[in-house]
Amino acid sequence: MGRMFEKRKHTMFARWDRMAKAFTRCGKEITIAVKAGGDDPSSNPTLRRAIQNARSQNMPKDKIESAIKKAMGVDSTNYETLIYEGYAPHGVAVLVETATDNPTRTVANVRLAFKKCDGNMGTTGSVSFMFEHQGLFHLKAEGLDAEELELELIDHGLEELEQDETEEGVAILVLRCGFTDFNNLAVALEEMGIEPIKSETDYNPSNVMELGEDATTDVLKLIDRLEQDDDVQRVFHTLA
Repeated sequence: MGRMFEKRKHTMFARWDRMAKAFTRCGKEITIAVKAGGDDPSSNPTLRRAIQNARSQNMPKDKIESAIKKAMGVDSTNYETLIYEGYAPHGVAVLVETATDNPTRTVANVRLAFKKCDGNMGTTGSVSFMFEHQGLFHLKAEGLDAEELELELIDHGLEELEQDETEEGVAILVLRCGFTDFNNLAVALEEMGIEPIKSETDYNPSNVMELGEDATTDVLKLIDRLEQDDDVQRVFHTLA
């Protein structure tokens, strides 16, 4: 009975940690969007997308509103988006996207993570050529004709449309486009009255590596350590 309780408690705390991390990331996205284009979602498409993404993470409405209000304050934090590159163990390429108010602290933490997990931090451009910078949209599949939608959006930059489902089993459509067509596709969806569950830019690996169980565990240790850092927004890699 005691072991069962401890296991449930550990799972609960892990879920809270993931939720807290997701809310922190969403809050930073909202802050960056507000500072770049103001606090009105109707005239700030970047903020609209940040709010959509926050909702997709089940971030409460009051927390979203609080993040927007806080971002408008004179003492609000200014975040800089920076990308760091390197190799995890076994030659897996890694891109680390950060949003930071202290680049000196962030680069030191990222470098330490690579070192502690037997990876190597590289210079700008050392692995980014292995990834394609893309736009990514998740739509609820219900009520949408995938083939018709694909034909409609191909002239707006759509490169790939896949059918998938969320962890809750909800059917979704995943749309990909080139980074330069991100806004074109976002506007086209808006004009069609389709609101994405979430939309974001993404670094999609050109090729992925298949590794054995032990080697995969080595790589995941680095990815997990990086993702736990408060300055890290997302981690992209070439691990299959």
